[in-house]
Order: sequence, then structure tokens, then C-alpha cells
Amino acid sequence: MEEDKTMPEDYLWAFFMSHHSIYMQRALELAQKARGRTSPNPMVGAVIVREGKIIGEGYHERAGMPHAEVVAIQQAQNHTAGADLYVTLEPCCHWGRMPPCTEAIIEAGIARVFMAMQDPDPRVSGKGKEQLIAQGIEVVEGIAEAEARRINEFYCKYIQTGQPFVILKAAMSLDGKIATASGESQWITSPASRERVHRLRDEVDAILVGIGTVLADDPALTTRIPGGHDALRIIVDSRARLPLSARVCRLDSHVPTLLATTELASPSKLKQLESSGVQVLLLPESMGHVDIRALMRTLGHREITSVLVEGGSTIHAAILTSRVVDKIMLFVAPKLVGGDSAPGPIGGVGIQNLSDAIEVADLQIEPVGKDWLFTGYVS
Repeated sequence: MEEDKTMPEDYLWAFFMSHHSIYMQRALELAQKARGRTSPNPMVGAVIVREGKIIGEGYHERAGMPHAEVVAIQQAQNHTAGADLYVTLEPCCHWGRMPPCTEAIIEAGIARVFMAMQDPDPRVSGKGKEQLIAQGIEVVEGIAEAEARRINEFYCKYIQTGQPFVILKAAMSLDGKIATASGESQWITSPASRERVHRLRDEVDAILVGIGTVLADDPALTTRIPGGHDALRIIVDSRARLPLSARVCRLDSHVPTLLATTELASPSKLKQLESSGVQVLLLPESMGHVDIRALMRTLGHREITSVLVEGGSTIHAAILTSRVVDKIMLFVAPKLVGGDSAPGPIGGVGIQNLSDAIEVADLQIEPVGKDWLFTGYVS
């Protein structure tokens, strides 16, 4: 009996995908060159291939600048007829700050478009793909989709909910302490971990802390990365206890500060803070505290797509209780602090039953200097 040499359909698909994933991986690398610079737009990378050779590459550098597909087409210099385009996100088909990329692709004579994922923006979602297919361009979707979605997790959350993606970051000892019983907290983790945090600050739109952190540490909340950008500084302070002498209030600072407060604050103190350059945002109060959900909705209206929470145990509890956290990043140092009164990363009253515990999914653990970084997503 002659052997059936026909390859299974799933094997053929796997071979097809692996062949094209090489170019898609390059597009993903290009996209991430603009990490922290494209908000409120997504990071997008594009590669044009003709006869097995890359003839054009591009990435979206920042909002208001040409999109990745257009940059790659321009680099290919009129050699795009019949070529393949690999792009990390569905090409846009509407006018925004820039013209539609679908029109540029059609005019360039691209034969096939390989896109990692569909754009969640309802103005584009599926429509860009349909427009290309209607013009006879073959479209293949799904190569490295999970990776493409992950690098644009800020954008995806913002577009789908109108609210920023929230990262809760904490640094603690091996026994779960963020400070000693006397309040000393600098520095629990290693220089390598602190450098990693500054790189994270460089990637987000805003950094949020509670007033307790400002009163205890007087942080600048800026990034130390050379050439890095400083995010909006948000201080959650329901009664406007923020000192005018705090580093986040200095008039000579080029970094904006937003005070999220309530009507419990003194109007005269708010005027003084505004005179020092602080932006004051009055929000509803909930049991004497700033309504965190209202804050996140307001930040979304202001096109803030990502927030890094770097406060103490009190603000961490408030953020988690409000159910706005998307991701946690816990830096754990190989140190034992001890002490019943030494604080942990999450304060408040806590939960009564383990069945109410917040689940963390897709947990990743990696070494950072002498420390360990635990990263996961809140279910």
C-alpha cells in the first residue's frame, strides 16, 4: 500500500506561519523603537518584502507623524508593486492626524498584507482589512497576534474602555515589607531594579502616588533615563495636604503635576497650589477619599492611556479595591525586614475570605540584578 505523503493541514499552516513570522518579528522590533512615544496612538511597525528581500521598513514614531506603512513604502522607493507588507496592526482606513494607510497601500501596488492583529478602534476594526480585500489585495491575519496585542496593551485597553491601562508597581523585601517599622524604605531593591522602574516611567503617560508618599519621601517622580520623557505626575490627595515646598510643586519644573482632590480641600490652598503651577482636578469623594474610578474616567477623557501607580500601601489598596488595576509588577529583594508594624505593599482592611482574593494570571518571574520581578495581570 502506497504511503500517503500528503501533509496534514495544520502542519502546512504551521509551516506557512513560521515562514512569515520572521518578517513579522522584525516589524514588532521596529514598532517597539517608539515605546512610550506614540500615545494616544498605538506602536506599529511595518516591513515590505519583495522576492525574499526586505526593501522597506518603517515604524510610527509619535502621534502626528507618518504611520509605519507609509514610512516603509517611502523607503522602498517605487519598488512595491507585487510586494508583501508585514504590519503589526491592521492598516487604518480613516482620516485622523494622517491620511488612511489603506489608500497608500493600494496606490503602492502591494499584493499581500500580513497583519498581526485587527485594530480594536471601531473606526478601523475589520474595515481596513475589507477595504484592501475589495481592491484585490490578499490579507492574512494572526501572525504573532498575541505578541502584537501585548506590546499595545495600553492602546487596546484605552480604545476599548476609554480609560487608561493601570500598572501597580511595588518594591518589597522577601517577607513582603515595603518599609521598616520606622518607615525607612530607600532602598529595599537594587540599583538594577530602580533602573528598570525608570525605564518603565519613560514608557507611561502618567505616574500616580498618594499624598502619603509625597509627605514621607518628597519624590520628584521623574525618569533618570538619558533622553527619556517625564510623565504627568498625579497626586491623589482628597484634602490638599500637598506642601507647596514639595518637589512636584516647583515652578522651575518642566514636568506637569496634577492634584486629584475633592471639595474637602481648602479653596485657598487649592488657589496657592494652582499659582505654583499645579493643575487641580476636583473629583467626587467616596467615604472621604478621591473616587478612583472617576479619576480614571477623567484621565481617559484627557487621552492618558497608561498610568503607573508607585505609591504606598494605602493608595495601592484604594486602586485595587476600585478594580482599575490591569497589571502588577512586584520587585522582590532577597532581604528579610520583619516587624508586625512594618507595612506591606497593600494596606486597607483587606479581605475576609480567600475566595475574595484578587487572582493574578499569566505570572512571569525574571531576575533583575539581585532581585526578582514578578509580573502578572489582574483577572
